[in-house]
Amino acid sequence: MWHASSTANFFSKQNFKFMTASNYLGVLELNLKKDELKKRAIEIIDLLEKVHPDAKLALNWSNPLELLIATILSAQYTDEGVNRVTEYLFKKYRTAEDYANANLEELENDIRSVRFCRAKARNIKRACQILVEKYGGEVPRTMEDLLSLPGVARKTANVVLSNAFGIIEGIIVDTHVSRVSRRLGLTNESDPDKIERDLMEIVPREKWLRFADLLIFHGRRICKARKPKCGECILNRICPSANIVSS
Repeated sequence: MWHASSTANFFSKQNFKFMTASNYLGVLELNLKKDELKKRAIEIIDLLEKVHPDAKLALNWSNPLELLIATILSAQYTDEGVNRVTEYLFKKYRTAEDYANANLEELENDIRSVRFCRAKARNIKRACQILVEKYGGEVPRTMEDLLSLPGVARKTANVVLSNAFGIIEGIIVDTHVSRVSRRLGLTNESDPDKIERDLMEIVPREKWLRFADLLIFHGRRICKARKPKCGECILNRICPSANIVSS
């Protein structure tokens, strides 16, 4: 809410002489809109819990390294496809040293069914070399360190931190979270980092991981890219894009 103290701070000596009525109303409107978005985000979570109580990370993994590898492979590829590949891959490569010392062509062949397998093989090999050289073969537990690894952007880092270590630094933004959050009017951005920033401002921190899991499942089951099932959607009453096919 916009309180008197907020108004007083806004009308500081530095800002007052530049303030106009339209400026003030614009800031007030933005603040009120954010409050409404916060309420909508909570309602969305509550409703989606009713239809997707089983929502969780779909990738198969048993340790932080496996989760890191699986998430790198999942970029622009389905979790189901990744799970088919990793069923064999995780038996062959068990440590960061195994990937670091792997023959690159052989590693490429091992993941050949995955999109962009050559680039991903290079990234995995180099990332694991860094793990061996800098982190004793272990997956680091900070956003900064994870982002220093080839093939790792904020989505992958958030997946690893939140699921493997229980460290919540942000909101996972994959293609489903991106699409569904825009359709729900929670953001107007298309860049994943900017979408994450917008969502972090309106979703309660303790719900950041759950929010992503729920939107991902809803995107797969109901709010699909080409033919969203608006008639079956529990959110159609509050969704500004209901019955409108858009990305």
